Amino acid sequence: MGYAAAMALLLLIGLLLGASLFVYAAYALTAVFFISRFLASRWSESIVAERQLNLTEVEIDQPVTIGIKLSNRSGWFVPWMLIEDYLSKRSTRQPPIAIEVQGSPIRLLMLPGKSQRLITYTVIPRRRGFFQVGPTIAETGDLLGLHRQYRVIAEPQYLLVLPKIIPLQGYEIASKRPVGEIQVTYRLMEDPTLISGIREYQQGDPLSRVHWRATARTGKLHSKVFQPTSVAGAMIVVDLHRDSNPDRHEPLRTDLAITATVSICHTLYQMQQQFGLITNGRDSADKIRFEGWEGDHRTREEAMQSVREATEDNRLKPIVLPAGRGPDHFHELHQTAARLIRTDGLPLSKVLIETQSRLPRDASVIVIVQEVTEETALSLGLLRRQGFAVSAIVNHFEQQAVLEAASRLMAQRIPVFHLHDEQSIHQICRSLILKW
Repeated sequence: MGYAAAMALLLLIGLLLGASLFVYAAYALTAVFFISRFLASRWSESIVAERQLNLTEVEIDQPVTIGIKLSNRSGWFVPWMLIEDYLSKRSTRQPPIAIEVQGSPIRLLMLPGKSQRLITYTVIPRRRGFFQVGPTIAETGDLLGLHRQYRVIAEPQYLLVLPKIIPLQGYEIASKRPVGEIQVTYRLMEDPTLISGIREYQQGDPLSRVHWRATARTGKLHSKVFQPTSVAGAMIVVDLHRDSNPDRHEPLRTDLAITATVSICHTLYQMQQQFGLITNGRDSADKIRFEGWEGDHRTREEAMQSVREATEDNRLKPIVLPAGRGPDHFHELHQTAARLIRTDGLPLSKVLIETQSRLPRDASVIVIVQEVTEETALSLGLLRRQGFAVSAIVNHFEQQAVLEAASRLMAQRIPVFHLHDEQSIHQICRSLILKW
């Protein structure tokens, strides 16, 4: 508007005073203004980009090369263009750094007509997560600086960084054996290979149960009594509510809980036992699906709108991966765990009520929690009294906080394990600090 006002003022002065020089200046300025805007628009519209990642699913510390192919579709010579492949500052700058960037995702270049250029740089993920790469933003303008054009020339892509898998020395949760068999109160079925005793014959006992030696010795029919089958495997319940996972401990404690979850499930997978996952966290991919991808906010209105959308992160539907076995099931759990983030949805106590019907009776229930409230402890105690084999892993660094959580769980007669740091994961299922 300032340029248009200046041109109108020059033209008005020239017409009123009869000064042809002012009229010519107004005409020249008008021509330069519109030609500059035309060229800036043409240069911006002629550029297209294509991004390629050599890997989209990687382990931590595995380098990923990103290439951006720029093409000038028109015959116009673009004298300058600033290309930026947007990476979130929360991932690349805020400690602890999630993505280390080698090379520059920002380039200033010129592009002749009908030509192509390739921009490459490398990222090294340092934490698990679901990270946005892009969008690619192009900025150009006329040589006089009268017009600037911004345009998204490539949509974002996503990089999935899987959490670490740490081998466990043994698996003894709720068990006296290193393989996850446990004593159960819920007798789902009996194991005919495990005889626990004999009793007098009762009407309806099949002939296969008859203990013929005892029958011959006593002169009365006796039947065998078998032990119930030992349950195997575990259902992991991970608490990712913001109230029980405060910001001062993030993202270290959340990543530690996810690493422990994946490590336990990997051990069960190798032992050919069942494993599953229940959490009140949110899937990053699901959040992007509903809220859209993160952008580079160029205006105050866009930034304020983003803040309003991020104020509440409600997830009232828990994520449930039913118990299963095999490599496909573990890979699905591994990917889901990599994308989990905290949420303001259901607290752990309500998640246990919501998902109790989906907990298998023939598996342990392992709850990984950072802060244990009275309500959480009562919910876990109720689950134990209903016949489930419940154990708790307290994910906290401070010893005093661990003792407070253990005291609440002690009242509910729940075994407690301590997850101190990443080095303690390999023996997490052996470092029992409380067992009744």
